[in-house]
Amino acid sequence: MSNIGKRTLKSREGIDPAKAYPLDEAVKLVKDRAKAKFDETIEIAMNLGVDPKHADQMVRGVVNLPNGTGRTQRVGVFARGAKADEARAAGADVVGAEDLVEKVNGGQIDFDRCIATPDMMGLVGRLGKVLGPRGLMPNPRVGTVTMDVTTAVKGAKGGSVEFRVEKAGILQAGIGKASFSAEKLAENARAFVDAVNKAKPQGSKGHYINRVSLSSTMGPGVKVDTSTLGTGTSQQ
Repeated sequence: MSNIGKRTLKSREGIDPAKAYPLDEAVKLVKDRAKAKFDETIEIAMNLGVDPKHADQMVRGVVNLPNGTGRTQRVGVFARGAKADEARAAGADVVGAEDLVEKVNGGQIDFDRCIATPDMMGLVGRLGKVLGPRGLMPNPRVGTVTMDVTTAVKGAKGGSVEFRVEKAGILQAGIGKASFSAEKLAENARAFVDAVNKAKPQGSKGHYINRVSLSSTMGPGVKVDTSTLGTGTSQQ
């Protein structure tokens, strides 16, 4: 335990927990401290001025990160006939209809992202208790219930990230890997925050983006000066 404590203290050296750093500097601080033996994920955490218990303050959407996520996503598609063939051609890993519903109901979930054609939602809706808690339930608001399965599958494979605010107004997501260049991570961070900013719900009053921080899987959090994110927000 003492070794873990020393590593943690070492990783925090040079970071002022009370300071909000310009984005480029924050990215460098996080990258420099990603010393694990695996390629750590760089994560963004945002504190929003919303109460997601109210339907008109829910923040949810999808963003295509310009430099991808660095993670290979397995995509499952609920579709029949020509649309099933289209999904396979686009690169979907798992495609099916009633057979796939049966597998998922039995606990066999071999995908990280889930897409469905509208005509399949009567069946897929029965899987709400299985897919919902995992954040996998298809939703037209984020483009995962669609007839354009080619675009949806390629987006999921190519670096699109779904986001959804959780209780207490916290939103978190991975925006790349520690092996990415600082420039690519900063570009992804700006794209992500911009998408969240555009998803501001009508029910949100007052300051919307309160705080933003970056961290790696095993590293400390670094606060980001939101005025450097290019979204028109300012640090509070």
